[in-house]
Amino acid sequence: MSEQTREYPVGESPELPAPNHQPGAVKWVMENLFSSIPNGIVTILGLAFLYMVIPPFIQWAFIDSVVLGAESRQECNAINPDGACWAFIYRRWDQFVYGFYPADERWRVNISFILVAIIVAIALVERLRAIKGIIWVALALVVACIILIVGFFGLERVPTNKFGGFMLTLIIGLTGIFASLPIGIVLALSRLSTLPIFSIFATIFIEFIRGVPLITLLFIASTLLSYFLPPGTNFDLLVRVLIMVTLFSAAYLAEVIRGGLAAIPRGQYEAADALGLSYWKSMRLVILPQALKISIPGIVSSFIGLFKDTTLVLIIGLLDPLGIGQAAIADVKWIALSNELYVFIAIFFFIFCFSMSRYSLYLERKLHTGH
Repeated sequence: MSEQTREYPVGESPELPAPNHQPGAVKWVMENLFSSIPNGIVTILGLAFLYMVIPPFIQWAFIDSVVLGAESRQECNAINPDGACWAFIYRRWDQFVYGFYPADERWRVNISFILVAIIVAIALVERLRAIKGIIWVALALVVACIILIVGFFGLERVPTNKFGGFMLTLIIGLTGIFASLPIGIVLALSRLSTLPIFSIFATIFIEFIRGVPLITLLFIASTLLSYFLPPGTNFDLLVRVLIMVTLFSAAYLAEVIRGGLAAIPRGQYEAADALGLSYWKSMRLVILPQALKISIPGIVSSFIGLFKDTTLVLIIGLLDPLGIGQAAIADVKWIALSNELYVFIAIFFFIFCFSMSRYSLYLERKLHTGH
């Protein structure tokens, strides 16, 4: 009997080497980074590039940076001219988060952020969904907050042109993500429908939207749409943008989901028919769950693209974080701080987009059936 297969009493087994099929760090490096001469050269060049970029960035962004104690770029330079002037972000933080939303009313935005975080957590975290009591408590909290806010405070209406910063980005991004998915599913099913009225309408809509850049649709929403409305009609700009962004995302999602539906074997449809399921039951219980699982990478990729495209609203006059930042660095006190601005905004978008991509990988692993 070998040393590795011999049985020992509990707590008395010696330390054994790892099985050969479990490579260590050195073996992984040799197989993945230095498996060939070209691969090794690329690895060395990549490490050299990181060595040239990362330490200076850390020195500039963290070690030599100025966060407090400065009211202008000149004061930042007086403290440390070699570091980032994060005092610019610190002094303009409220504008980056809320835009020009009235300071006395920002508690409403904070409550909305908390409620959205609770709803998203329940929707995405399986353990929370399994605890039904938490769901009912969360729903009761949402209803109570809405009743409290609307019924007792007599809230003053804040025009949407005061919206801006991260708040505006989250409103557009989350609305587009949550609203476009069900519309995309309906469009995908309509395009595959045997009824011509549905398939023709869905095909024309999808091809038209996919053939036009988002910025063109935003211009239509901001300018041309007013010419087709009755005189005196006040159609809020932000609402128009939300509609256009949602429809744009839904058209792309429809094609992603249609690809997932096309990948389902014909036998699955026949099995659903053999069980006597109606069309909608077969789609809800058999076909769509498999199609959506196949389409997860494409769906999340569309969501990430949509979230990044929210910066395009700057062109039609809505001040997202990029617009707020550009207006801020036009101030003579903070002029020429574009590096800090773009790094800060890039970090914000990276956090959200990277989180979506990692959750996508988690779902793929969780739903993987080995086929």
